[in-house]
Amino acid sequence: MKALIFAAGKGTRLKPFTDFHPKALAKVNDVPLLERNIKYLKNFGINDFVINVHHFANQIVDFLKQNNNFGCNIEISDESDELLETGGGLVFARKFLDHGEDFLIMNADILTNINITDLVNYHKKIKDFATLAVSDRESSRKLLFNDEMVLRGWLNVQTGEQRLAEFNKGFKALAFSGIHCINPAIFDKIKRTGKFSVMEEYLDLMQTEKIHGFVHDSILIDVGRPESVMEAEKYFK
Repeated sequence: MKALIFAAGKGTRLKPFTDFHPKALAKVNDVPLLERNIKYLKNFGINDFVINVHHFANQIVDFLKQNNNFGCNIEISDESDELLETGGGLVFARKFLDHGEDFLIMNADILTNINITDLVNYHKKIKDFATLAVSDRESSRKLLFNDEMVLRGWLNVQTGEQRLAEFNKGFKALAFSGIHCINPAIFDKIKRTGKFSVMEEYLDLMQTEKIHGFVHDSILIDVGRPESVMEAEKYFK
């Protein structure tokens, strides 16, 4: 299985580090996030990667070269001309991913110990369109699932705003973990072009497609702020 790692973002919440470096090279206990996540996914047998780059793209390319791609096959999806967000970045990387095989997506700034094999097996067992790793934790935005763990909506916890596929019958509200398993059929379903969030597409597609949630209770830290780096250092040595 191939994995797409989103490493293009500007990481504004990690300033001043990201004034001079890409977020994906921020270090937790002296190990860059990108290195941690490549090695993490390698532990589950993933050796083929696509990494999208934009902000200080050359630093990521140089870092990978210096480390011989950590013994993996790595292709670079270069968004230097325009940062395309998660949905646009996925579409831009289509030529690397649309080969009939399911693939994994992971945000470079997530650190977790989710069992990727369990996620992939669940995704393949239900022959899913897309499977999103989710957990019951604090988040300003939640995804809403029915009893079969099919995506039916989205909730802004702070404002109460909702987007629903149907009336909310006591849906489970869970936070997205930044890891998803995708069937390449998605490329023919996505309507948006240019810069957009993949979550916007999921919320449109939930009207017609089954998008499932995979619930985990693993450690998950969004290393997007300086204080979350300190938190991550407690768990990831």
